[in-house]
Amino acid sequence: MEHYAYTPSGVCSRKIDFDIENGVIRKVTFTGGCSGNTQGVAALLVGMTVDEAIARLDGIHCGPRPTSCPDQVARALKAYKAGA
Repeated sequence: MEHYAYTPSGVCSRKIDFDIENGVIRKVTFTGGCSGNTQGVAALLVGMTVDEAIARLDGIHCGPRPTSCPDQVARALKAYKAGA
């Protein structure tokens, strides 16, 4: 299992931690952000492939902001795939 940590920008969350095994998300933890929303997103991602999560979450906005916590998850997973 691999652990990956990402520092999001443009959102309330300050950090997103992932545990990924064979391309499948096993655990997601947000630091900061709207607790109910981030817990919900994290729970829905468990068992999803990295590629499916990117496809579902990429480009979601939060009100007038050009990004959101789900979009930041997609960006984090893209960076993970790129080896960042």
